[in-house]
Amino acid sequence: MSHLFKPGRRRFIQGSGLLGLGLAAPSFAIATPQTVTVVTSFPDEVVSRFEAVFEKAYPQWRLRIVWRMPHDALPTLRQPGAEGVDAYWTPSPRNFAILKQEGLLRKLDVDRSGLPGRIGNTTIDDPDGYYAAIETAGYGFAVNPEYLKAHGLAVPADWIDLADPKYGGHIALPNPGTVGFALVMADIPLQAYGWEKGWTMWSAIVANSMLVDRGGTFVSDELASGRRGIGVSIDFFVASAIAKGAPLSFFYPKNGGVNPAQVAIMAGAKNVAGARDFVTFLQSEAGQKIITHPDIRKLPIRPSVYADLDASYHNPFAAAAAGGYSYDSNRGLGRLAVIAALFDTVLAKRRDKLSVLWGRARTGSGPRAEKARLLLGKVPLTETQADDADLQRIFALRRDDPKAEMAAVDVERKWAAESDIRLAFVDRLME
Repeated sequence: MSHLFKPGRRRFIQGSGLLGLGLAAPSFAIATPQTVTVVTSFPDEVVSRFEAVFEKAYPQWRLRIVWRMPHDALPTLRQPGAEGVDAYWTPSPRNFAILKQEGLLRKLDVDRSGLPGRIGNTTIDDPDGYYAAIETAGYGFAVNPEYLKAHGLAVPADWIDLADPKYGGHIALPNPGTVGFALVMADIPLQAYGWEKGWTMWSAIVANSMLVDRGGTFVSDELASGRRGIGVSIDFFVASAIAKGAPLSFFYPKNGGVNPAQVAIMAGAKNVAGARDFVTFLQSEAGQKIITHPDIRKLPIRPSVYADLDASYHNPFAAAAAGGYSYDSNRGLGRLAVIAALFDTVLAKRRDKLSVLWGRARTGSGPRAEKARLLLGKVPLTETQADDADLQRIFALRRDDPKAEMAAVDVERKWAAESDIRLAFVDRLME
């Protein structure tokens, strides 16, 4: 396999130090440690922190890391025996759901005492025990305080605030159709405000925003440069930018949501015992404290860890107890791919037209302007249709199944045609 993390200078120096001092190696070093092969998308600077502590706590194991981004991981993990992979560790709920459905995971069978498995109404662990969260990241608003001050803008308290015309031109928004972490982001307001009101809100927000696509600039870069003042993002991206000197702040909205990173043991794992120890370590107090390091700054899934953290550190369990985090992840998981495609087709690809028409509809008055605003928020799909299992299956499988891809493209063309007719009508209506 390619892209392997091999024993580096850190381990070499440790071994040399023992020899140079004339000290005998610990007795456990006499036996050759066995390998635990883990596929992950986390970068080396994150993985290396876990690796060092894990191998000290479990000297009988050595991690062998295979880097795969979520969209590249499935082909590897679907191979017979998963090419020797023992555990999968990444922030991609979709991949875990697919692997479970295809029978490629085994039950974790580890002690999970003190781990609730959910935050508010959001389930972060598989109810059947095939995969579990090891940390979460929260969605919210990154802001450039100086930019807001210069433009006389307040920090938005919730998603609906971003639809206000005063924020027009000031927002950087990731496109859920192309940016993986934004999938859940699109559905949070749809559940919080309702399907119809939620899409009207998204239409108005898109009209106010510069859209960020995969492979383009980062939301935090847009804010740090002063090109925009508000960005919708996920907390650890912004925390990383702040740690590198970006003049930003981050705020969690009233209606919050989280995206968990999870871990699973492959059904064909060669080292099941080592994989179980790795899962146990990630969820332990020691593993969870690594997550809070300033260079990582994720949200632990073990509530007890928050007792030792600064009061400014966001505690999602406390926020959930106060009424936040009502997002139903079980309902959302199946329809995320449909919503992302609908967002991209109806809103993102028609952003420029929407911006012009919303500008005219907002400044207009009377029945025509009111009807225009209503039509601009419409989408060619009902919530019942979005929850249809057959439609969800088409969009979930499109990456791997040519027939599903053809069916998905056909559906998108119909959405596009209906949207163009509607926008043309609004255009004539506002003449």
